[in-house]
Amino acid sequence: MRLNDEQQMLQDSVARLMADKGPVSRLRELRDSRDEKGYDQPLWQAMVEAGLTGILVPEEHGGIAFGLVGAGLVAQEIGRNLSVTPFLSTAVLGATALSTGATAEQQSQWLPAIAEGTALVALAVDEGAKHRPDNLSTRYEGGKISGDKLLVLDGHVADLLLVAATDGSGSALYLVDPNASGVTIERTIMVDSRNAARIRFDNVDAEPMADGAAALQTALRAGRAVLAAELAGLSREVFERTLGYLKERKQFGRLIGTFQALQHRAAQLMIDVTMTEALALQALDACDNNADDADAQVFAAKGKAARTALLAGQEGVQMHGGIGMTDEFDIGFFLKRARAGGETLGDANFCADRFATLGGY
Repeated sequence: MRLNDEQQMLQDSVARLMADKGPVSRLRELRDSRDEKGYDQPLWQAMVEAGLTGILVPEEHGGIAFGLVGAGLVAQEIGRNLSVTPFLSTAVLGATALSTGATAEQQSQWLPAIAEGTALVALAVDEGAKHRPDNLSTRYEGGKISGDKLLVLDGHVADLLLVAATDGSGSALYLVDPNASGVTIERTIMVDSRNAARIRFDNVDAEPMADGAAALQTALRAGRAVLAAELAGLSREVFERTLGYLKERKQFGRLIGTFQALQHRAAQLMIDVTMTEALALQALDACDNNADDADAQVFAAKGKAARTALLAGQEGVQMHGGIGMTDEFDIGFFLKRARAGGETLGDANFCADRFATLGGY
């Protein structure tokens, strides 16, 4: 798909914002200072002021309702800069779930707060090392939830938890106060220096949604599509940085970019990155238009993005040589994020399996 004028303006403005206020150097600062919250608060405030936190919030609740293509364009620039924000957890997963399945009262309470940047939301789904949303042991019974969750993005700073649980007939999302009795939250830090809490629910009061099952599935689809865009942006940035290095670094008296073996690898990476960008935008557009094959397109995009980002990170580190292995050089941060982002909400194998199951092959 081709971006319209409004979408192109959004991408250009977000690119400037992220490069100015959320570059890779900020990730390094947050990691080294072991920041208590673990995300870039000045950047998040700048995103609030730019209306980006309400990009998926309906206009009647104070958002701008720009659609998933718009959210994906924001995510691309986040990926290019490795900007550390609760955009995915709150503005995408949280806003989508609440807009889709919450009651009118729940929407009135939380959606304006998301748009205003006064509330952070965390989606608690995973219970093991791998993403298995259809195999949950967390139970909802008698208005209470019990179970354990892992890899809850921004869970330790959330004002609201959206917890996936089963009542015996199916899985759905429930609203839980993170300060409620019976909730135990342990902050963890992933390999890419981002937050992912462990949370235990011991007979905790939980509030059902109007349609928690639809909220869960729609939020996961949106999250995967936006993650695909973020990983596409990451891959593009790694490719461009690596290409620049190939044109500058000399070995044996020659620019290493003149070596045919490296030219072939760079060309293949460029093809993969371009394809990933196209798949991600197409999947986002399919979701916005409720296409019949939107689910299949999202799994195709997320699976391809996970593989491309990992390849880009590995090639980037290797073609930078010894310096690429050092912490003082930024390229390694991209590889770490590629690994973590590729696993989040389903790795490449998970997505390929779901794609095949949907008949997308």
